[in-house]
Amino acid sequence: MTAQLSDQPVPAAPAGPRPTTSGHGPTTGPGTTTASASGATTTLGSGSSTSTSASASGRTTALGRTTGSRSATTPGHAPGSASGAGSTPASGPVAGGRAGKKRRAAGALAVIAGCNAMIQLDDPIVNIALPGMRADLGLSAVGASWVLTAYLLAFGGLLLLGGRLGDLLGRRRVFMAGVGLFTAAAALRGAASSGEMLIAVRAVQGVGAALAAPSGLALLLSMFPQGPARTRAIAVCTAAGALSTAGGLLLAGALTSLGSWRWVVYLDVPVGVAIVVAAPFVLAETPRVRGRLDAAGALLSALGAAALVFGLARAAERPWGDMSVAGSVLAGVVGLVLFAVVERRARQPLVAPSLFADRDRLLAYGATLAVPGAVIGTYFFLNQFFQAGRGWSALVAACALLPLPVTTALAAAGGERLLRRLGARRMLAVGAGLLVCGNGWLALSATGPYPLVLPALVLLGAGMACGVLPLTVLATSSLAPGGAGAASGVLNAVQGVGGSVGLATLVTVASHGGGAAAGFVAGAAFAAVALVAAAGLRGRPAAVVS
Repeated sequence: MTAQLSDQPVPAAPAGPRPTTSGHGPTTGPGTTTASASGATTTLGSGSSTSTSASASGRTTALGRTTGSRSATTPGHAPGSASGAGSTPASGPVAGGRAGKKRRAAGALAVIAGCNAMIQLDDPIVNIALPGMRADLGLSAVGASWVLTAYLLAFGGLLLLGGRLGDLLGRRRVFMAGVGLFTAAAALRGAASSGEMLIAVRAVQGVGAALAAPSGLALLLSMFPQGPARTRAIAVCTAAGALSTAGGLLLAGALTSLGSWRWVVYLDVPVGVAIVVAAPFVLAETPRVRGRLDAAGALLSALGAAALVFGLARAAERPWGDMSVAGSVLAGVVGLVLFAVVERRARQPLVAPSLFADRDRLLAYGATLAVPGAVIGTYFFLNQFFQAGRGWSALVAACALLPLPVTTALAAAGGERLLRRLGARRMLAVGAGLLVCGNGWLALSATGPYPLVLPALVLLGAGMACGVLPLTVLATSSLAPGGAGAASGVLNAVQGVGGSVGLATLVTVASHGGGAAAGFVAGAAFAAVALVAAAGLRGRPAAVVS
């Protein structure tokens, strides 16, 4: 399809576990969470057309197929009527089929939005539990950091592979495998008897998330055609992710002092089990794409992305000149350059180079890389100030930050109408402008009374919703057949790297001059990059959103 969018009317990082980020939502040190950069989530898709006719029993399945042994349709009579006299159109079975498809679509959206929320909620859960993990399992500061890093490396390194596997093996199959793996690892995590076991299951969780996240988004793309339905589905998932961040903030504040850390980390398990049980009933499997796996591309993308994410994460606590930082970042860049060379020559590439031929999609990826940096500093710096500077408890600090994700959820709820009215270019410009203003406001008022901080949180929350929604729609529109998995994997990977880049940059700026205020200025600079990207977008037909 070629239909497209319209343009119509601080201090250095604290001692202990380092802050980390991931593609589904950056996280910070113990007891803190960060907003997800990512607004994209997923849903099912079959893409096949169906027809409905009345059966002998008068029942119609949700897929539009009839049940029963024989058709009751008679030539010259309306389908579903027993005779010509007084016959009426078969509105009952047809309406039932349509209602069934709507219920199935709603159930699918709930399942995949729930998966997105579960993955995002896991970050604050781990940060809640980390102090207890250290004490119970005898973890050192380095070991505790690897509880976070092991997940981050597996998730960031395997996203492109996860998207491609969904195309080749079936997206529902890969999605369910990812959710099942994530859930099983969450259960084992709660039963961990040593630090080594804990780190290992965290890596397995990262693998599960790397399979589930891109396959889920690809399912959404195949389930909902370009236009208002897809935009609404993305908005619902954005709101669900924001609400899960809000819930994570409350959990981060409330559960730090209640019970054992093992109780906290089990919270993912019932959600994951419910998703795995419900998925076969509401998610239709997508046709497999013929082809073979590009092994060389998969290896280079995994190693390159993992090295880059590791180096950027280390930069949040070590100087950029440190070999573990500079060496890892350099190795990651080299690996990804080699990956690009291999993909251009591969007969069946992991990511088709044509994916980047569309200027608007390329600009959307660039803006997606920048947006996380515009928000991550709010959680990182403000949480430290609220607790260390003002002496607030973790619960009070969490409640103070709640206006940001709650505003994001509320703004996302009306995002489809706003996107239709403004177009992608103007909506992204509005979102980026709000993020610039919010960061500038905090640079001047972050250490002042809370009533002065509150408006900035509202601006940032609205800016996130207005930024994430058009970027996700642009990055996933006008795809070639069979390209949804690759596009979803790239989008998730860009979000993850963007979170790492943002956190590393903000902490470095804050550490070398100006403290948190300088960090917020850097956050405004990240938002300005998205504003420049918005200016480069083209005016396009309105078929995507109207």
